Amino acid sequence: MSRKQLEEMAKINRQHAEDGTIKLANKILQIPASDYYDRNRWLTEIKKIFQRLPLVLGISKELKNPGDYKALEVVGMPVIINRNSQGKLNAFLNICQHKGAALVETGYGNSNHFRCPYHGWAYNENGDLIGISDNDNFGNLDKECNGLIKLPIEERAGIIWVTLDHKSKLPIDTFLSGYDKMLAHFNFEDWYIFDTRTLKGPNWKVAYDGYLDLYHLPVLHSETFGTEISNKAMFYAWGPHQRVISPSRLSSQDDFEGKGIDYNKLPIKEVPTEVLMTGVWTIFPHVSIASFNGGGRSVLLSQLLPGENPEESYTVQYYLMEKEPDKEQREEAKKQFDFLKYVVKEEDYATGLKLQKGLKTGKMKSVLFGRNEGGGQVFHNWVNRLINAKDKDLINLFKK
Repeated sequence: MSRKQLEEMAKINRQHAEDGTIKLANKILQIPASDYYDRNRWLTEIKKIFQRLPLVLGISKELKNPGDYKALEVVGMPVIINRNSQGKLNAFLNICQHKGAALVETGYGNSNHFRCPYHGWAYNENGDLIGISDNDNFGNLDKECNGLIKLPIEERAGIIWVTLDHKSKLPIDTFLSGYDKMLAHFNFEDWYIFDTRTLKGPNWKVAYDGYLDLYHLPVLHSETFGTEISNKAMFYAWGPHQRVISPSRLSSQDDFEGKGIDYNKLPIKEVPTEVLMTGVWTIFPHVSIASFNGGGRSVLLSQLLPGENPEESYTVQYYLMEKEPDKEQREEAKKQFDFLKYVVKEEDYATGLKLQKGLKTGKMKSVLFGRNEGGGQVFHNWVNRLINAKDKDLINLFKK
């Protein structure tokens, strides 16, 4: 069924490319400029969006072996993700239930248990409390009721989602709206993690707007890659998650095997799935997956999260490759990854930082999203819906 959806999108795109048109939103959308810098608004976004929705916090290949774990901080919440001896993923708050100390430092490791560095309390791979130092003198404590705080976690399509609200009742299937079936065509479970890095950026929505926007490519990126892709975009949505693609995208530039094939001249049913998966796939509220051809088929998966204040964000970039590269491919991949760092940091985020200074003057009342910027309209409408939604209404909101 999902391959059929890919073919249907390609058919629609091809028709729009032939007609020189795109699907337009019904009207121009105005967003209050203060939404990008107001601290109360920002705190509400963190609470209502980032602290209660499933977030992409890793790639399956990061934790491929039993005992592998990853510790990170997400919007002020310390998290441990680990793979147990049965191959199942767990997620916990990185907080010892004795005094609240962090069990492990931020980063990666491998262990079948976690021991608090403060007083030596120990937890097994599933977060159960298994040891209290000097237990006889500490006093009677029910170990079964004092394990680590477990977080909802799901592994789909080679991607790891974690919900920071341990009491969340929102099913991952409801949240994903079938989008994971589309992402599964990447087969990320078998991909190679070439490299990662973290970049600082502007307000998270300022940064994320750019991932949903092809309109700026020929202008902002005129000296890098903007002239290679049309500024016209088609948007397809699964709940809040969206695919962004130029209607004329299928061409020889998407030929990952270097055969020089123009896929617009092939019947859509004969176009390889990997070519049909090009474009940008965004996972609400903070991930972008963009396809490239540096050293072979590859993607830049960008995981964007709010920083310490409304005017900061940070982005973890994963450069993923379909196959482990040889020496020559490694060199090409490094060039591509370095090039993408320049594009994002020196063009996108540098512009975003200047943009938000302009917004913060208070002289501009609204930010505009044109009829050709449907992706941004969908994104901001979902942000507003979620901010106004109560916990009990979340499931029905995603089912609509």
